Amino acid sequence: MALTQAHLDQLAKYDTPTICNMIELFDVLPRNRGYMDGRIKCNFPELPPMVGYACTAGFRSDQPPVGGDAYGSLDKQLTQFEALPGPAVVVFQDLDDPAVAATFGEVMCSTYKGYGSTGLITSGAGRDIDQVRAIKYPVFTNGTICAHGYCHMLHLGLPVRVGGMTIHQGDLLHGDTNGVTRIPVDIVPAMLDIADEFVDSEKIVLDYVRSGSSKTVAGFAAARKEFSAVVAKLTERAKKSR
Repeated sequence: MALTQAHLDQLAKYDTPTICNMIELFDVLPRNRGYMDGRIKCNFPELPPMVGYACTAGFRSDQPPVGGDAYGSLDKQLTQFEALPGPAVVVFQDLDDPAVAATFGEVMCSTYKGYGSTGLITSGAGRDIDQVRAIKYPVFTNGTICAHGYCHMLHLGLPVRVGGMTIHQGDLLHGDTNGVTRIPVDIVPAMLDIADEFVDSEKIVLDYVRSGSSKTVAGFAAARKEFSAVVAKLTERAKKSR
């Protein structure tokens, strides 16, 4: 089943940790896989969740390219947007270690957003942070560097490794202030079918511990038991949907 924009809009209603928790219900991959590690930071935590399909690229800035630069490759990269099943999330692996210059700036991010991209991730650095914030374009980086060096793209559309995770062209990504995860496309409809119930189940414990009444360990254990029972039923539904 191909996902629609409505599916993506629904995914954007939930924060990334909640998305991760729901993916676990389907038992489609180990719990310590499928998300980026702490090297990748959200630059604009005030923005809503980013959802889109990976458009991958390799990047360097320490040595002059044989010909052209990052701006010269933009037209080829934008062409790749058209082949994705939905809005692009641009994903760069900076192959300089450590990063020597910024992967992106205001011009690149404005261009990407103008062509429908919902965000950018780089294992390297960014710049023009205030200007990119002003256009409300989500970016995830490993830091900031003021200059662009000899920035150029080495390849487009090949697998890249960012934040400890291998990303393939077309992977469905979800990111917010907490980080970035990959969502298996085939479980999305079933995941959205139980999403609100899962969120409500967490309120069982939260409502108890936040209540003004006196609390006991036994009361907490009872709330946890009720929560676990609901999650067990949702997990069973998730497994049946696969």
